[in-house]
Amino acid sequence: MVYVEYRVLGHTGLKVSSFVLGTGTFGYWGNNTQKDCAPILDEALAGGINLIDTADVYSKGQAEEILGELLKGRRQDVILATKGGMPMGGGQNQSGNSKWWIKRAVEDSLRRLKTDYIDLYQLHQPDLNTGIEETLDILTDLVQEGKIRYIGTSNFQAWQVAEAQWTSERRNVARFVSEQSPYSILNRSIEFDLLAATAKYGMGVLVWSPLSGGLLTGKYRFGEAVSADSRAATFGGSLQSIVDPNREENRSKFEAIAKLQTLADEAGLTLPHLAMAFTQAHSSITSAIVGARTIGQLRETLKGNDIRLSNDILDAIDAIVPPGVTLDAMEKGWTPGWLQADKRRILR
Repeated sequence: MVYVEYRVLGHTGLKVSSFVLGTGTFGYWGNNTQKDCAPILDEALAGGINLIDTADVYSKGQAEEILGELLKGRRQDVILATKGGMPMGGGQNQSGNSKWWIKRAVEDSLRRLKTDYIDLYQLHQPDLNTGIEETLDILTDLVQEGKIRYIGTSNFQAWQVAEAQWTSERRNVARFVSEQSPYSILNRSIEFDLLAATAKYGMGVLVWSPLSGGLLTGKYRFGEAVSADSRAATFGGSLQSIVDPNREENRSKFEAIAKLQTLADEAGLTLPHLAMAFTQAHSSITSAIVGARTIGQLRETLKGNDIRLSNDILDAIDAIVPPGVTLDAMEKGWTPGWLQADKRRILR
């Protein structure tokens, strides 16, 4: 049964599913084997999802390798997106958006994915050490070689989106058609200016962490320990901090979640369905990425695809978490280097 609807990705004319299958749980980060991942991919495709998102850094390449095996014989049926630029080794140049690394990263992704082309190649994050001209030059070469169909960004700031678009126009090179950013009821920072920038330049927007790392599933409770099999316990690191019920900085988030749960109950919705429907309500959002670890999680999420929130419910959400506001800076996904002390202080 097809659950999802389809929307055009920016001005590309490419129709993509409103929900995207994220594969951050493919590999040792989550489902360790191809056998464990296969049913999730099958369920996603059966539900009408046609856009699959991955990255070279997910499980250090294992996610791409598993996906490459699972897509044998049906590669042409999906829009395959991956990302590059994050560290993939200990070498000085095994990361970033330089010509040297992006060329190699794309070739490595093609090999792991067992494909001749990538439908959407995205820069995983900005690289403050590399001029955008350099990056766009190599991406243009790869597009002309047929190894990439479209290019996109992830975790860019609004001014970086504008700079990239101006550069593409000025130099007559390939331009970014999409941006991938974190977005949820608890993390609305991209509403402040980024979504205005992407709309200005006709870019599609794919959002990740629509359930705020799992907080908006309702399974975490303030002051209570996380379950041993939860993603927070499994992943650790920053994700664990984001959902940590004992982290004092999270108190405001849990207070908001309690109000959101009441709102969902009154509307006859589950909290996750309310949260996912919220991401579908913004006119600038193309698709929301679902990173399910089990078929059950994916199936339950897809059941809420046709939910459309009324203005009254959206107004009530705005009263709990105002537009453009993020309750926890850690959820923004990428901390700009210019916030480091040595970049914002006069050295004495």
